Amino acid sequence: MTRLEKLTLYLRILTLEPFADGTNPFIDGTHLDSAILVHMPLLHAFIFYISTETIVSSNSVDRKSSDDIQKTFTNIKYGRTACIIDNFNAFKSICHVYSLPFTFTRLEKITNNFPNILFDTVTHLYVYDMISMKYEFFMRISRAFPVLKCFTVENERFQSWNGDEFIPDNPFNSVIEYSHLISFDLLHANTDYVMQFLLETKTHLPRLTELKANYNGLVAVTKNFTRNATRNNCINVKRLTFGDGYGDNEIIVQSKDFYVYFPLL
Repeated sequence: MTRLEKLTLYLRILTLEPFADGTNPFIDGTHLDSAILVHMPLLHAFIFYISTETIVSSNSVDRKSSDDIQKTFTNIKYGRTACIIDNFNAFKSICHVYSLPFTFTRLEKITNNFPNILFDTVTHLYVYDMISMKYEFFMRISRAFPVLKCFTVENERFQSWNGDEFIPDNPFNSVIEYSHLISFDLLHANTDYVMQFLLETKTHLPRLTELKANYNGLVAVTKNFTRNATRNNCINVKRLTFGDGYGDNEIIVQSKDFYVYFPLL
């Protein structure tokens, strides 16, 4: 592709081993220079998002910081760039590098560490972390992703894991609104998050039509589908998928309260 003048690249990579020199196999500016730009002399516009997730069998891998990665983007063809690195433990890391402004519609495996910039094109978001995600994190998400339509939360930690009591009806917290959200996946989230997102005193989901959640957690949060404080965020749901080995709701015999709670199923 020696005559290519414009390239848009979205790439997610999972690698299980480091490079031969022992460094983390993150895709950075040095790699892109040698693998792509050197072969495209006419390229003048390069828009990219690259996520590298590493799972290694040794803790001897050389850890890189965001600044280390950022310094490799010296080629003027990159324009403005940004980098996020999350080290979850001695064996797992995720590195995101991307051009600015961010123009893609999908972003995955974002953690508490995401930057304070506006992602006003992202409609599909997947957040993940091995530490608790607090109320303030989700408030930041609602502001940074104003057109979000599909949201997946993966976090098995209690929101009170660090000793701070999670009070779902705390009057001092303002209601978080996701105005455009139509699909919410909480299948791999602790019940605390189901509580936070379904309680109308915590979150407003006016357009939610698809919900995926742990069945037992949903029963507990809605008080067996009778709780008024969680009813409004469920009332427009047209498709409901359960975890815990259950399939879609149509193959489960439910009570009258269940179908009153979800009248559009």
